[in-house]
Amino acid sequence: MHAHPTPAPALRRALVAGCCLLALAACGTQGRDHATGHAAGGRTKAAAPAGTPAATPAVAKGLPGMPPLLDPRDVYAADRPGRLSPVVKDFPSRVYVPNTESDTVTVIDPKTYKVVETIPVGRQPQHVVPSWDLKTLWVNNDRGNTLTPIDPRTGKAGKPVDVHDPYNLYFTPDGKYAVVMASLDRELVFRDAHSMKRVRTEPVTCYGVNHADFSADGRYFIVSCEFSGELLKVDTARMKVVGQQKLPFKGAMPQDVKVSPDGKRFYIADMTANGVWVLDGDTFAPPAFLPTGKGCHGLYVSRDSREMYISNRGEGTVSVFDFTRNALTKKWRLPGGGSPDMGGVSADGKVLWLSGRYDAEVYAIDTRTGAQLARIKVGSGPHGLAVYPQPGRYSLGHTGVFR
Repeated sequence: MHAHPTPAPALRRALVAGCCLLALAACGTQGRDHATGHAAGGRTKAAAPAGTPAATPAVAKGLPGMPPLLDPRDVYAADRPGRLSPVVKDFPSRVYVPNTESDTVTVIDPKTYKVVETIPVGRQPQHVVPSWDLKTLWVNNDRGNTLTPIDPRTGKAGKPVDVHDPYNLYFTPDGKYAVVMASLDRELVFRDAHSMKRVRTEPVTCYGVNHADFSADGRYFIVSCEFSGELLKVDTARMKVVGQQKLPFKGAMPQDVKVSPDGKRFYIADMTANGVWVLDGDTFAPPAFLPTGKGCHGLYVSRDSREMYISNRGEGTVSVFDFTRNALTKKWRLPGGGSPDMGGVSADGKVLWLSGRYDAEVYAIDTRTGAQLARIKVGSGPHGLAVYPQPGRYSLGHTGVFR
């Protein structure tokens, strides 16, 4: 593990290089409430946009068994509007909202913005995760130590499966394994993607593993460790941690992770630093930083791969990042405020759906204008909602990361 101490004041100066300014600051408070999954963030004194990481080679031969990318220049090429897999094309469109404090999943019809069903599940459901083969939605009952399967064709819940500490869930790009983010157990648990039987356990020394995303070739993935402010690099085939670093910010609390369309950078939301870390995953060098807003939390790529929507939970806003321009271009404010957290983009790309973590509500936001289309009351502590179905050939997990 490589620790990066807080920069001295003399080093906190602006370095103008073309249009890029890099500065790092250290301040903020750290608190934890695992009953709701996350902690309240502090304030950033100074921060700066990221420079452009060194270019990486074209996508090499992918992980064996992984479906090849449709476009080596865009990992999200299969996610275009309405491009539904034959597996899901007849599934009813729904928004599934796990309520961590109500132990339920609220089901919303996105056409009417009405709640159509409330499904009882296990204790403290954190995320609703589409399976690799797109056929099942897994509800992560973290404190209940189970996964509840939901059939997205019928909307009916099945028999829970025993899985310990399933805070979050991902799938390897070859479809072989589920990767359980066992946050309190301090483990990455590789399980059979269908039966969920344990295959291998990788203990970790960081605290609070929670979110991840895979490299373009699928050979490694980057994991955020929320409560110790660290990042991991994991070899997919070997199922082993091969890199670890401490983020250069006191009290850092990394959250969602998302790879850029060209696969050259990883973006990691940080709710205490109030912005996004920009990491070269290949070199795994210390990342640069881009401030977005208080409580930066969730990251979602637009259907045309041009923009990324960034939820700032602590200030009720969504920042919009333009990949081509490498810059923030817009900030949308929820009328009356709110606590936008996790979610997803509609199949047609026109609506961004986010849970209101501390307000027992869900927001529907127009991706063209940033206008709030609806604010829907749900259960207590809504968290990792899934919009389903979505375009894509297979799911890498979380609330819907598709390739």
